[in-house]
Amino acid sequence: MNKAEIIALVERYFSAVDGGDFGAVAATLTPDCVFSVETHGVELNGLDDIKPMFDKLWADHAAVRHQDFVHVPAPGDSRIATRFQVVNTHHDGTLVHKSNCNFFEVQDGKFSRVSVYMAGPNTLEGG
Repeated sequence: MNKAEIIALVERYFSAVDGGDFGAVAATLTPDCVFSVETHGVELNGLDDIKPMFDKLWADHAAVRHQDFVHVPAPGDSRIATRFQVVNTHHDGTLVHKSNCNFFEVQDGKFSRVSVYMAGPNTLEGG
């Protein structure tokens, strides 16, 4: 994949997360994807482990939004780092703002590993 394709894959992933659509999230991940929240000691292996985490994220929030992306693609290494802002809306309307960074590894046009570095409390706890 070239730079533009890897960036488009990242943005498709975040659009699916923000839309609460696990089918679309899963379409960006390999079946055996390793998903870790490095700052909180979480590691999930495969779509069956990853899905409950997203289900909990969406159940715990009225809305989730990722924005202000800064991408650093390394297509020759099939990797990309992305820094971004997160705005989580709780059910009572309060907003939580975070600055996060994800590192993605690409295999056959999908992410085989997603490593999350998250400011503040872990909003991606296992399901």
